[in-house]
Amino acid sequence: MALKATIYKAMVNVADLDRNQFLDSNLTLARHPSETQERMMLRLLAWIKYANERLQFTRGLSAEDEPEIWQRNDHMGIDLWIDLGLPEEKRLKKACSQSAEVALFTYNSRAAEIWWQQNQNKLRQYPNLSIWYLDDEQLAKLCEFGTRSMNLQATIQDGAIWLSDAENNLEIHFTAWQHH
Repeated sequence: MALKATIYKAMVNVADLDRNQFLDSNLTLARHPSETQERMMLRLLAWIKYANERLQFTRGLSAEDEPEIWQRNDHMGIDLWIDLGLPEEKRLKKACSQSAEVALFTYNSRAAEIWWQQNQNKLRQYPNLSIWYLDDEQLAKLCEFGTRSMNLQATIQDGAIWLSDAENNLEIHFTAWQHH
């Protein structure tokens, strides 16, 4: 019998002072049985960083031809493609050709640093690709927010994300490995 995804609900209030974007969203995250808590919470944080009313979670791990999160336009084109992990250059090349903007969120320090050393020269040729890295320590703290029913406040200013709920406060800084 196939394992079912675990459903997480997140009420998120985003005040993005860098992009002048303010919104309240009720998000549903389906955590695939093979997905770690860290990866799911990074997926949520990626959504927060690029928060927009049109930004949607896709089928994720069960759809190889789709990103984790995307923002489609009225013509069904892709304005923003967001992926997680350490994909092959071929996947990023395809994403960059299909979408106006691509953002990759990397994590898992040792593997990510090796991946970046091996791929950075090839990836620099894609002007619409941003690569964000989150270190293990910040990711572990982010996971403290990961409950089945989350109520989060996120303020973004000068690239930093201030995340809080009833019990926790966290200041998150991504490292921009590549930013257009």
